[in-house]
Amino acid sequence: MVQVYPASWNPAMVQRHAKLEALRARGINPYGETKYARTHSTASLLNLCAPLPSDAAMPQNVKIAGRLVLRRDMGKIVFANIEDESGRLQIFLKPNQVGAEAMEMVRDCLDLGDILGLEGDMFKTKTGEVTLAVRQITVLAKSLRPLPEKFHGLQDDDVKQRQRYLDLAASADVRETFRRRSLVVQHMRLFLYGQGFMEVETPILQDLHGGASARPFITHHNTLNRDLYLRIATELHLKRLLVGGYEAVFEIGRVFRNEGIDLRHNPEFTTMELYWAYHNYEDVMELTEQMLTHIAFQVAKSLQLNYQNGQIDLTPPWQRITVEQAIEKYGDVAVFGVGLEMLKVAAEGKGVHVEDDMTRGSLLINMFEALAEKQLVQPTFVYRYPVEATPLAKRCPDDPAYVDKTELYIAGMELANAYSELNDPVDQRARFMEQVEAAKAGDEEAQPFDEDFLQAVEVGMPPQTGIGIGIDRLAMVMTNSPSIRDVVLFPTMKEKGV
Repeated sequence: MVQVYPASWNPAMVQRHAKLEALRARGINPYGETKYARTHSTASLLNLCAPLPSDAAMPQNVKIAGRLVLRRDMGKIVFANIEDESGRLQIFLKPNQVGAEAMEMVRDCLDLGDILGLEGDMFKTKTGEVTLAVRQITVLAKSLRPLPEKFHGLQDDDVKQRQRYLDLAASADVRETFRRRSLVVQHMRLFLYGQGFMEVETPILQDLHGGASARPFITHHNTLNRDLYLRIATELHLKRLLVGGYEAVFEIGRVFRNEGIDLRHNPEFTTMELYWAYHNYEDVMELTEQMLTHIAFQVAKSLQLNYQNGQIDLTPPWQRITVEQAIEKYGDVAVFGVGLEMLKVAAEGKGVHVEDDMTRGSLLINMFEALAEKQLVQPTFVYRYPVEATPLAKRCPDDPAYVDKTELYIAGMELANAYSELNDPVDQRARFMEQVEAAKAGDEEAQPFDEDFLQAVEVGMPPQTGIGIGIDRLAMVMTNSPSIRDVVLFPTMKEKGV
């Protein structure tokens, strides 16, 4: 019978499949094991043996498992490297230890990428390298697709992101990036637990999308026969919990926004949002500064971070600057006391987009984003935003045209958004009505009128502050990654060929 292979298989894969059949002909099922009882990881053996002199007693009868990533046939003997999650270890095979039949199997049937269980005794070579002398080999999985070339790894960014498993298998540095991302989340949680915050979970499927200005994804629930939205933020449900009596809550989870894809945006991303009764936005700035410096110490072991050919200094205190101060400092445009029409002229002179019906506040926001945002490389809290910036923040006591809102910028990216939360139900109802009118005028990112949330606020919501932090962008900074897709394991991608 002629073997027919899938059209996508190349000659190397056909050859590997032939080796799979050769293993089975020897009575070896390379996918038959359900477990392998390791005694050590490769790193633990290296740490245990490296300090010992070469003539010292070494661990015996150890069992490791991992992927075959390097192999050097030297006549009758073979040196190779096995890699597990913790690192790489050299192994040594010779006929009088592993057996002639096993050596023949190694030479004829194994390839780089195969996953093996190995049992043997530790020793050091003449050059002092910690090595496992193998006595028994168990084939745990035969690799039918070659790994990327070992010296250069995976070079195609598109393939890296579409087939992350190849990227991870080929690069310890990539695995380290995602390990650090995991540590960012871990130490954020531990910090907040230490500050008395309670972690909660709120709905992903919602009747209304709210808590941010963004276009939602819509899905349909068959049993209920109604459309639902994937949440664009966790804010409004978390605030309901403070109405219910909790005073410090947070949630880490995915949110979904039907928006563009670029170096800093992915349609689904991870945020941490917290809400804190009886505190204001100045308090949450202090808390955030403490939390992110704590995370940096735990993850990067330093407050001096290398990022894209520059250095970011997280040493407190961080710069605090108003929106208008930032425009004047970084955009070189006078804005204090300047009326709307003159401001439009100045903005157009700087190439800022201007519309006829813009308010002074909305124009200031555009000017800040165009002229100042990308220059905020060192950690900076920007505060005192025009009221147009958010329908959910409390107005500044000294000027109702502004709100007690702050955003944190690092490396020219917005990492966090916080404010003293609006708890006046009359003002909140009026601002929701403004959002409804904006939606009627064509604003696809306007927030819907949320009557249930208003009723919650009418029950009585304590003064509070809240902040949302983008985990993905924070991970970019902590891992020196230029793109959000470098810190999202499986990012949303365009279709191939598009």
